[in-house]
Order: sequence, then C-alpha cells, then structure tokens
Amino acid sequence: MNPTSAEKFDTSRASEYARQSRIALAGYDACHDLAACMLAASLGSRPANILVVGAGGTAQEIIAMAALEPQWRFIAVDPSAPMLEAAVQHLEANDLLHRTQVHLGHVEDLPTDAPFDAATLIGVLHHLNGDEPKRQILQAIQARLKPGAPLIVAGNHYAYASQPLLLEAWGQRWRQQGASAEEVKARLGKILQGADPPHSEAAVQALLHEAGFGESTRFFSSLFWGAWLTCKTNATKSSDSALPPTLA
Repeated sequence: MNPTSAEKFDTSRASEYARQSRIALAGYDACHDLAACMLAASLGSRPANILVVGAGGTAQEIIAMAALEPQWRFIAVDPSAPMLEAAVQHLEANDLLHRTQVHLGHVEDLPTDAPFDAATLIGVLHHLNGDEPKRQILQAIQARLKPGAPLIVAGNHYAYASQPLLLEAWGQRWRQQGASAEEVKARLGKILQGADPPHSEAAVQALLHEAGFGESTRFFSSLFWGAWLTCKTNATKSSDSALPPTLA
C-alpha cells in the first residue's frame, strides 16, 4: 500500500481489524484457507519462500499456509506499523515467527536478486487510489517472483455505487451482526468514500496482464470480494502456458 492508504490503518483500526474484517467479508477464513490450498495445488509440497504483501492485521494468510505446508517460509510486508504489530502478535501466538521475516515498508524496498516462489496480495488493491498505484504494486511483486510463479490476488472489485443490491446486502450483513441502523449507515458511507476497487473482474485481469501476469483462475467470491490465482508469465511462453497444469 502507498503511504496515503497506510495512514488509514492506525492503531485504533488495527486493534479492531480481526473482528471487523470477518464481518465485512463473509467467508474471511474460508478465503484464506482456499488461497493456501490453491498455492499448494500450484507449487506442490516442497520448500518454498512466499512473499506476503499487506500481511498486517491478522496474518491469516500466513497462518493458513503454514498449517498446510510445513516447509514454506514467509516474508511479511506491510507499510503500517500498527497493522504489522498486530500481525506479529498473531504469528507469535501461532508459533510462526521463526518461519516469518517481517518487513515494515513496501515491496519496492525488497531486493530483486532472490526471487520468491509465490506471493499473495489479499485485501490491498481496493485501498490504492487509481489504477497506477495498483499497477505499480503488481509490477513490484512480479519483479520479485520466479518465472511462472503463482500469485494470489484477492479484494473488492466493482464500483460500489454501481451495485446497489450488493451494497444493501453488505449493510444487512452488518445489521445481522448487531450493528444499529445508524452504524450501518455510517459504514455504508465509509465504504463509498474510503476505497477505490477495480470496477470489474475484467479490470482486475487487465491490471494483471499489464503487470506481466497471465490468465487468472477465480476460486472465491463474496459480495464485492473476489479471489484469483494467476502466474508470472515467462518471456518465452504465452500467458496460458504460465498456468499450472492442474488449473489450465
């Protein structure tokens, strides 16, 4: 995330992130579990170094992947100190700090001479304003992946106001969890003003192509949220051939 988006994740937001993210995204844990399964299906059970971008908050993607594949190791990157501190607490509680290198900062800070076997970018793109920052973070990840390496991308897409039924269902989700009518109204106003998701699944795919990734396989959906697996393309191969055989 760029500095502007990182500023949104202050101490107060970090402290409530674990609970609120599971309300805002119905199926939060299932999405992370399936992301781990998709990477395992792509990589197989072998040692791997995984880049986790935007890991702050729950570190749930690391927890899910680590439980599935004991030979994987991780580098967790996030520009928000409070969010990264919250992630470290979850990693410590799950005895995973010895398998995780924590980096406060941006993907661009990392060297490109030790490419990763895979990466995840979960819940980040819709916090970046405009296409160019979205494109830049995807390009930075691509530059740090081995040829053909898989990437999990997950986050909100659609212009929120263009989907009134989904927006109303999202508000009902909060009401279902005990929010008052005033709280629901405030949260709906906040989501309309506080994020800039890609406006369609095609827009997500276009950003991936422009950053050097191939066709994507969608494996999870929940209201505005989608999750995809794609792969870094090889210079000598078509984008279709970059997909792992089990997903082609």
